[in-house]
Amino acid sequence: MSDRLCTVLLYSDDPQVRDRMRLAVGTRPAPGLLIEFVDASTYAECVRLVDDYEIHLMLLDGEASPGGGIGIARQIKDDRDDAPPTCVVIARAADRWLAAYAEVDATLVHPLDPVTTGTTVAELLRTHAPA
Repeated sequence: MSDRLCTVLLYSDDPQVRDRMRLAVGTRPAPGLLIEFVDASTYAECVRLVDDYEIHLMLLDGEASPGGGIGIARQIKDDRDDAPPTCVVIARAADRWLAAYAEVDATLVHPLDPVTTGTTVAELLRTHAPA
């Protein structure tokens, strides 16, 4: 059985946060899944990457500034019928209601736990992303 290659878009205005997200996911979050990453530091870069590449999952920093991941998730879902699944990393579990309003598929809480992050990403890729 060969691995399924999936592209995950990492968004944060802070390169250190993107690095932490990348490390928490890893390149093989589950058997049969191989991850490649593309990075964005602005809303415009997110849109360009979603337009130019086959993005299987967007992992967005909800604390990024000036455009937060929740707002970006909502905007992309509103603008596209084929929006990729989204997971937003938030600082406060209480912000899950806002992520639900933005139609986010999953949330994770800073600091990222690698086991929970990898499991969540793998589940989203298996159940929501096109094969």
